Amino acid sequence: MKPYRINELASKYVEYDMIQTYTELPAFPDPRLRLLHAVLNEHGALAPKSELYSLVVSLVQLGMDTHDLIDTEENRRSEKEMRARQLKVLAGDYFSSRFYSLLSQAGQISMISKISTAVCEVNRLKMDLYIKMQQSKLKAEDYLNKLTRLKSEMFQLFAEMMEGAFVKLWPEMLQDVSRCEAVLDEMERFDSPSRFYQSWAYWHVMQEGTPEEQQRLAGKPEPSLIYDLLGKYELQSRLVSKLKHAADNLRSTAAKLESDQLKKVVQDLADSFLEKMAAHTSA
Repeated sequence: MKPYRINELASKYVEYDMIQTYTELPAFPDPRLRLLHAVLNEHGALAPKSELYSLVVSLVQLGMDTHDLIDTEENRRSEKEMRARQLKVLAGDYFSSRFYSLLSQAGQISMISKISTAVCEVNRLKMDLYIKMQQSKLKAEDYLNKLTRLKSEMFQLFAEMMEGAFVKLWPEMLQDVSRCEAVLDEMERFDSPSRFYQSWAYWHVMQEGTPEEQQRLAGKPEPSLIYDLLGKYELQSRLVSKLKHAADNLRSTAAKLESDQLKKVVQDLADSFLEKMAAHTSA
């Protein structure tokens, strides 16, 4: 199996001084890429393209995630804030455009079409989520399921290329890795009361909370209220349970794999999610 070095290859396109100085980029989708790279290496015809496919998907995903960070509020901004916003737009466009060049240079024209179709589907799913959020028609579990699918959709395009046991195992592993990532993202939102709005915790309280709590959350709640709700509804422990369940599923799937190398990659991913969870809950 080829060593994993997708983050190193992507750094050529990501680590520009102006971007690093004036704006922030989203987290690199490393767990999904490690899984993709490892699984592609188990397919004889796909193994030679494992780095190329993983790299272009990393750039497309990073481009979409960067665009998601763009502030759409109409408030007045400082010059620094405006520059950061403009750079997010340009950086997202640049990351997204690089996959065309890389694939065309490699003669992988059919993959351009497949990735473009996947991008359209991701954008459709985002619009569906945003509309339901605006209409306040979301339940907490539905919200988490939609986040999980958004993380997995770009990588799901490889399902039709899978062979043998991977036809069934690839979607299962991708689902569990994406869900672990989504849950960890939601746990990190606990650290900042300003990010509570429309988080999984927010939708849980809007679903299970008292009418008074729901009314107070609809405005601009005080941090003290948010901290009280986190404790009252045991929101962190609920997410911990969800993450453990997804990580256990990932370990169970790893046990079904024939390749010892791939099995180790998947088990290491499950362990890394649990380690991050432990670090977060003990902080």
